[in-house]
Amino acid sequence: MPQIRQLAAHIEALAPLAYQESYDNVGLLVGDPTTDIKGVLVTLDVTEAVVDEAIAKGCNVIVAHHPVVFKGLKKLNGKTYVERTVIKAIRNDIAIYAAHTNLDNVAGGVNFKIAEKLKLTNVQILAPKTQVLSKLVTFVPINDTQRVLDALYAAGAGQIGDYKNCSFRVSGTGTFQPGENAQPVIGDIGEYHEEPENRIEVIIPTHQQRQVLTALRQVHRYDEVAYYLTPLDNQHQEVGSGAVGDLPEPLTGTAWLSYLKEHMSLNLIRYTALPDRPIRRIAVCGGVGSFLLPDAIRAGADVFVTADYKYHEFFDAEGRISICDIGHYESEVYTKDLICGHLAKKFTTFAVILSETDTNPVRYFI
Repeated sequence: MPQIRQLAAHIEALAPLAYQESYDNVGLLVGDPTTDIKGVLVTLDVTEAVVDEAIAKGCNVIVAHHPVVFKGLKKLNGKTYVERTVIKAIRNDIAIYAAHTNLDNVAGGVNFKIAEKLKLTNVQILAPKTQVLSKLVTFVPINDTQRVLDALYAAGAGQIGDYKNCSFRVSGTGTFQPGENAQPVIGDIGEYHEEPENRIEVIIPTHQQRQVLTALRQVHRYDEVAYYLTPLDNQHQEVGSGAVGDLPEPLTGTAWLSYLKEHMSLNLIRYTALPDRPIRRIAVCGGVGSFLLPDAIRAGADVFVTADYKYHEFFDAEGRISICDIGHYESEVYTKDLICGHLAKKFTTFAVILSETDTNPVRYFI
């Protein structure tokens, strides 16, 4: 029977915890990771009603996008809905797991789901992150090169965009003289030795450097492995905020609004003046996205679809782009389908169920 820790590992393979924003609180918030899974309920938010639904459907794990415990709890006495929800979950042995900004910040995550709903093509991260990549350089005997590279690739090294098993090598001569306490597999103690070697360079996600170095040490024949790591300022094209892509066909302003309303199942759109030109390039950000407006403009987007815009922030469009605020819940509700689909591909011994509880706290009178 799969355990919660296996479910967490599968989610984190798509959305590593290292990619959460500093203010966030993701991962297993309530529960024991060694608990066997009976069923999983997938939701956008966790409320008391969602916990009741999990109980009724025999699910002992809730996977949510928004973390119910966000700012931290100093007391658990039931005064707030957060405290009551956590208490109810604990009393009923229900675990709560959240994948929030880490799922926002990856290709194939929340924003790519919005792009999928809008049928965008050529979808890319809108604002790629920097300082999340490192370069590993190591030196191996010529004949060991491929064996070492294969181990590094398997551990997560050598991925650049849609290309895998990427590396650089150059041949040279390594020199060393084993000391008395060394255990050389090449050369003799006390004797100066020259060995034909390859210098290998690979890119690695910084958060995976421990597992990559472990793999390197396990497969390398030398008892002392020479290597160095260098942090990089390169943009990681698969990690970052928002997404941008192109509509299948250009649309006029009115046609675009109808298209957006239909494909995102909206009741309401707040928007700034639409461009006179045909609308083709669309930037998106689930939830609060005003911080990405300059990136959307630089990306040449005609429209920026996001949520939670304040009155004065709409002026920032300045006629260069149209802002379409579709609501926080509405922009992220399909994250449930994303998570559910990701889990269902891996786990078949328990039910993965989409929550039917409407957790949107906002109501509209139309």
